[in-house]
Amino acid sequence: MNHPGMINTVSNINSNTFEWSEENFSKVKTIIDKYPSGKQQSAVIPVLDLAQRQNKGWLTKNIIEKVAETLSMSFIRVMEVASFYSMFNLEPVGKNFIQICRTTPCWLRGSDKLLEVAKNVTGCNLGETSKDDKFTLVEVECLGACCNAPMIQINDDYYEDLTEENFKHLLLKLKENEKISTGSQIGRQSSEPKRK
Repeated sequence: MNHPGMINTVSNINSNTFEWSEENFSKVKTIIDKYPSGKQQSAVIPVLDLAQRQNKGWLTKNIIEKVAETLSMSFIRVMEVASFYSMFNLEPVGKNFIQICRTTPCWLRGSDKLLEVAKNVTGCNLGETSKDDKFTLVEVECLGACCNAPMIQINDDYYEDLTEENFKHLLLKLKENEKISTGSQIGRQSSEPKRK
């Protein structure tokens, strides 16, 4: 299906402009097809997410302009969405985008201590990216697994039931590009009671 404002282009990484990769352009068309005719602007969040993923985790002005063009929207309307939702990054982020939950259940269970561990291991403060571009560190409000607090999110994955020790171990493995286990770090299944 041909949509207004969509131009079939291929990504050129060395350019200052943003162009959709062939694969992502196909995904954009599939996303837009889910909405009624004339309502393609409703696809702005999933299309921004796809663009952010194509650009290694962040959105530039050129990317926001391309999304606006793709969806026949004004730049400012797309910018309003991109700047409102914390899932969109308007500055470059590290390979491992660490979001530490600071809401009451996580804080009561030690998220402030996790923040100190993260600062020490990554070498960056809140809102910063490490010099090796491996880590970006931010605090966020509720990540939605309060019963397994404290927890964090790294990129798309959750890490729950953290302690200073297991979190440090997890970050050190990431620093060495080693594989880490997602979910509960103590073997808990879902939100079952903690094992003794």
